[in-house]
Amino acid sequence: MTSMSLSISSHDSESMVLSTDAEFEQHTSRFTGQKVLITGAGSGIGKAITSRFAAEGADLILADLDEAALTAIQDQVDERIEGSSISMSGDLTNRADVVALVDLAVQRFGNIDVLINCAGGGVILPTLDHTEETLRATIDRNLWTTLYVTLEVLPHMVAQSYGRIVNIGAESVRNGLYRHAVYNAAKGGVHAFGTGLAREFASNGITVNTVAPAWVVTPEAEQKLQNASVDVQQDMEAFGAQMVNLIPMGRPGTVEEVSAAVAFVASEEASFVTGQVISVNGGSSML
Repeated sequence: MTSMSLSISSHDSESMVLSTDAEFEQHTSRFTGQKVLITGAGSGIGKAITSRFAAEGADLILADLDEAALTAIQDQVDERIEGSSISMSGDLTNRADVVALVDLAVQRFGNIDVLINCAGGGVILPTLDHTEETLRATIDRNLWTTLYVTLEVLPHMVAQSYGRIVNIGAESVRNGLYRHAVYNAAKGGVHAFGTGLAREFASNGITVNTVAPAWVVTPEAEQKLQNASVDVQQDMEAFGAQMVNLIPMGRPGTVEEVSAAVAFVASEEASFVTGQVISVNGGSSML
């Protein structure tokens, strides 16, 4: 997919309205004036991250493959934020789309202070059930999107001697979750890419960290499961029980818990934190 669409909106601080929704309750000015690019912003964890940074005052550059979902989240945050937001739908496994996205961000805002690589979505299957198509989809969506967007953003961060890069990884890389071997190949690459970058660009004022969630139930996944066949629901119930057994807290995480960790490592409070994998995992691994 190479087609892209653009929507731009900005809001006067005097007309700012804050929601009473949970994701906006802790509004601060921690990211006021910062330009934050979030990929995979339209749903799941990316949507929660978008809401969090909007509530904390950031100017937002939002990207997602799903144009309708992207428009919906932009409309939501535009009713609540003090800064501005722009968005572009496109396929971030296509480098031309990535170049267009970063060019748009720089033209509109002048710089990019924070990059959140959340675009992803693996095909979770038993290893021998994967096809050539599902193998490539899993690697492309998770690893190549992260590589391309980071490579296009990095020169701008180097030029300004400042940057925060946060990649969304996966706890399954550490705990060997069932059915996740191929997904782990992609996310393991994301983890390794982050540590290499962190060392290489530390002297440029750039930190690079990975936030690695364990099992997180998103509103979209819950809706999809409700509409699934009985066989799929039963299979997922058994799979869910396996995942819970790996988590000492005995429950999945929430998208808000993940977004809180992302906001911390993207902030000035984490200025001495780089090259780390921050697990949001309920204790499913301890080191």
